[in-house]
Amino acid sequence: MSVNESELKLDPTCTTKSLSNYLWSDPPDENKWADCVHCGMCLESCPTYDLTGQEQHSPRGRVHLIKSVAEGKLEVNEHFMEPVFACLDCRACTTACPADVDVGGLIEEARGQIRQAIPLTGMKGAVSKVFLEGLFPHQNRLNTLGSLLKFYQKSGLQKVVRKTGLINIMPQHLVDMESIMPEVKDSVRKKYQNENVIRAKVETKHEVSMLTGCVMDVMFSDINESTINVLTRNGNDVVIPKNQTCCGALHVHAGDRDMGRKLAKQNIEAFKDSEKVIVNAAGCGCMLREYPELFREDPEWHEKAEEFSKKVEDISKYLYDTGYEKPKGELNTRITYHDACHLAHGQGVRQEPRDLLINIPGVEMVHMPNSDRCCGSAGIYNITNPEMANAVLESKMENVPEDVEMISMGNPGCMLQMAMGVKKYGRNQKIVHTVQLLDWAYQKEDGKEGKS
Repeated sequence: MSVNESELKLDPTCTTKSLSNYLWSDPPDENKWADCVHCGMCLESCPTYDLTGQEQHSPRGRVHLIKSVAEGKLEVNEHFMEPVFACLDCRACTTACPADVDVGGLIEEARGQIRQAIPLTGMKGAVSKVFLEGLFPHQNRLNTLGSLLKFYQKSGLQKVVRKTGLINIMPQHLVDMESIMPEVKDSVRKKYQNENVIRAKVETKHEVSMLTGCVMDVMFSDINESTINVLTRNGNDVVIPKNQTCCGALHVHAGDRDMGRKLAKQNIEAFKDSEKVIVNAAGCGCMLREYPELFREDPEWHEKAEEFSKKVEDISKYLYDTGYEKPKGELNTRITYHDACHLAHGQGVRQEPRDLLINIPGVEMVHMPNSDRCCGSAGIYNITNPEMANAVLESKMENVPEDVEMISMGNPGCMLQMAMGVKKYGRNQKIVHTVQLLDWAYQKEDGKEGKS
């Protein structure tokens, strides 16, 4: 890729116009790399560097590459693309960094430039278009997918496909994912589509709005149901805005920042009258809180995004901060907790979910070493980079205590990845969302069986 003066004038945002090989708007923000002194404090925190030992797969190496393109020393090509897209975007490096360098933000901005320079073609392009553009932003299509998956599971077709070996026509990593697919139930948005407000079960203290998510409401609607149960149990009226949509995290991770902005605008408008936006998926919550990053060059929408992002809160932090009712029902189980990257590193939420767990009668918490180490899910990383994702998962499973019955966490992608790890390594632990355990304890308190 060559650079000339006429091309550079197309991008008025580049601060190094005479040099930069970022030729499109919304390039990596030089303020994000300005404080990086390449000290190496980030190296031990990075799963890809730990596995490869290669500098270009370390946080400081990636920052150096991104900066070098801005300085005209490197081009936006396949050699640059590989280490940038091999990043898990887990944000552990920012936690480790003394200067809080936002490597994740740089990675996502760089991916946006790469996708404009090197668009996806062939099968990868088709898959991206079908799922990221044609499916996730459309609730009706997601509902249809949910119905098809439910039929696949309930009709006996799933058993036939597995028994006859037809499942093996898919790549092995997709076969593995199908094997741990949760039971699909009716979506929460469909269930409550005729209710403007789901009323609190006790005296109303607050009114909150809830992001139901795209994949979350198709594959994990039971977690959304538990979230509603727990919120209403604790005096919250719950609103589910009908025109909300996918958070856009998968699109931004994939480099499609234009679609990310489109979805962000829709959600900002959908929740404009909300005082609090409750999220039970760490990746979605982190994305919603980072909407202002998508509008650095649009002052009007940046202001709206800033206002919106202040409303967003993870369910565990919200319950902790507002003083939730500690349950009296006993679950009697040994549990360990996995810190989802985008909850611990992305949002700084660590103690709050642990508080919910340790205050459930009968729950014995067992410490997991390196609990905030990435599991390898990373959005759709386990689909796009299966070999690295499996290696990261293996490292993660080495830290999971064997003498526990449940592994709790706060992100659906992590739940699928950890379920795959449990199956692959012959464990029998149950993968659960933190809010589910709280819901089950309330059910036990009320004389119901719960699901523990």
